[in-house]
Formats: sequence, C-alpha cells, structure tokens
Amino acid sequence: MLLHIMATLLVLALGLFALRYATNFWGAGVIYSLQLHAGLAMLLMALFCLALRPGLFTMTLLAATLFIAGHAAWMIWATLPPTPRIDLARMQPFRVLSFNVLGDNLENGAAITDYILESGADVAYVMEAAPVSLHLDRLVKTYPYRIGCGEHTPTCDLMILSKYPLDMIYVGNLSDLRRDRFAMAKIQVGGTALHLAAAHLSKPYFDGYHMEELGELGDVLSGIDGPLLLAGDFNASTLAPDMQKLLKVTGMTTTGLEPATWPIIGGAFGVPIDHIYIRSPLMAAKLSRIPSNFGSNHYGLITDLLLPKG
Repeated sequence: MLLHIMATLLVLALGLFALRYATNFWGAGVIYSLQLHAGLAMLLMALFCLALRPGLFTMTLLAATLFIAGHAAWMIWATLPPTPRIDLARMQPFRVLSFNVLGDNLENGAAITDYILESGADVAYVMEAAPVSLHLDRLVKTYPYRIGCGEHTPTCDLMILSKYPLDMIYVGNLSDLRRDRFAMAKIQVGGTALHLAAAHLSKPYFDGYHMEELGELGDVLSGIDGPLLLAGDFNASTLAPDMQKLLKVTGMTTTGLEPATWPIIGGAFGVPIDHIYIRSPLMAAKLSRIPSNFGSNHYGLITDLLLPKG
C-alpha cells in the first residue's frame, strides 16, 4: 500500500515537471523554480520505492527523477559566470547591493539605511523602497544620484542609488499590472561605460504576466551593447524556463552560486528569487547574501564585480 501511494505521488510530480519540456503553460511556473528542491525530494522517493520493490518500473522512476534533478544542477552550472582569466591590473572593482526591503517595513528603515551606507556598494538597488525613502537626506551624502522616490518617477517601488552620475535614464513598465517597475541608466566608471538595469517582476501565478514581463525585458536588454548589470526581485529562480530564456537572449550569467533569498523561514534551503546578473566584459568575483533580512520577507544580495578600466 505504501509503495502504491509513493509511486502514485511520484508519477504525478514527474508528470507536472514533464510539462516543462512539452508546453509553455504559465500555471506551472512557480513549480519550475523549485526544480532542484523537488528533484532531490523525488529522487529520495524513487530510491525508497526501489528499495521496497526492485524492478523495471521503479528503476524507470529513479531514472526520471535523476533527469529532473540533474537538469536543474546542469542549469545552475551553465549559468555561472566564467572564471576571470585576465590581468587584474586592467580591472577595477565595483560593488553592487540589491535588496527588496518590504514596503511596509518602516520600523527598520533606519537600520537598512545604515547597512546600505556601510556596505561599500557603488550602486544599490532597492525594491519596495518606502522604508528607505524616509532617510534620503542621509543617503544623498554617499549616493548623490538616484532614480525613484521622487527622482524620475513619483513611485517608490524601485530605486537605484549611485555614486556615479546617471545618464540615459529610463523608467517604465514591463506590463500593465504594475507601474514603474523597470529602470535603466548608464554610468561611467573609470572611463568605462556600464549599463544598469533594475527590475521588479510580478509573481509567476498572475496569469502569464511574469513570462510577458521577462519577454519585454529581454527585448530591451538584448539591444544594449557592452557591459550590462541587471538586478532586482524576479519572484522566480534562475531555473524557471522564462528566466533561462532571458539569460539566453541577453547573454547574461549569474554572479556566482546564488544563495536563497526567500522565504526567510527557509534559510539556506529557500529559493533564490532575487538576482544580480551580468554580461561580459563585466566579471564576477564574489556573490553573497547579506547577513540580516532587517525585517524584510527577502534577504538581499551583495556582489563584488570586476570592470575593465577605460
């Protein structure tokens, strides 16, 4: 009886993941972000079934779960940045912070502001930035250039703080669901132009909006030449099919093995739904999760990058 229950659940789960390879149905998009977690869980279930009744059927279940888990591991490996094999004397360091601070997390706005100021970030991306907007008088001393919260848009959903002058500024929508959740600008760092892009994506269970927004994002960013930095809250892991497509069409990679950022209760076993992506010749040196969530429902990310000198 136990074998039948386990095998039935396993077949249903495998059937759900099989949709990934047969259709673009948006409804399963949330599940695909969990492919590594689910693949490992299904692998344990398949091994349990095999131990209860060795045979062709249970071996087939094991092979199918190995494929699901293995494909997830391969996608993570394939999107890692290349190891820098260049003369470091020709590169300059560049640090980036990205953090969804949670819009109603007002009581922690001062502590978050302190962390941003102490982080050493050259550019900080802040999503749901209302708590930080209460402390702009402090931030402006270190980050005199800004998009969001009254600069170039009245909304405070997405904010870019920069130590460098922002040129070619654009703020707009990725869909009709949310306003001003996409921003772009260009900065000059040591004589090298760097394109910045920030995005806050809708959740993948709102119809096909997540897929639509990523399609729009890919169309815009694929037309940009040179080093590119994209960061924000994507509400999906890099494993999701539409996220994989975004990286493919833009030529971007992750900035390292991505730590879990949500849910907070999941700790290291959560899902990395916040990302910092880059495109060559921008190189990645280190990616880490910030030490505290500061009352947010997300952890933030900080990455050290290498940018060619002009």
